[in-house]
Amino acid sequence: MHANEKLLHEFYQAFQRKDYAAMNACYHPGATFHDPVFNDLKGARIRAMWHMLCQSATDLRVTCTGVSADDARGQASWEAIYPFSATGRQVHNRVESEFTFRDGLIYTQKDRFNLHKWSGMALGPAGTLLGWLPSFKRTLRSRAARNLAVFVQRNPQYR
Repeated sequence: MHANEKLLHEFYQAFQRKDYAAMNACYHPGATFHDPVFNDLKGARIRAMWHMLCQSATDLRVTCTGVSADDARGQASWEAIYPFSATGRQVHNRVESEFTFRDGLIYTQKDRFNLHKWSGMALGPAGTLLGWLPSFKRTLRSRAARNLAVFVQRNPQYR
């Protein structure tokens, strides 16, 4: 198994355990992260996001399949099942991730999932009806960014 593939397996095994410290150790200091909710995070903000998400997850189940990687690139398919903390509604999110590596660590991560479908699961009928609207997506991203900023303020190691 390629070392970068092993790194991705370690990352998702840590995620299954909600071990944000082990997840964070997989990232290069200059890493970037992008997904439909948390746009363009860098460095310490990525680490803060995983800490915040793992800490708030009450009943998180993560499964990962299709992991592959070489010297430059990697990919993984994974699923997360959890109650959304703001509503308690059950979410089953299917995610496709793409990675690049530097110095044996994750340098870029881009996660793709259907935000409209996620909105319906997490927020119910309002999310289903409005989740496709650009203004709804902006509001969702703004709330996520605000929650992360509050978390960072309370956890100075991420500043």
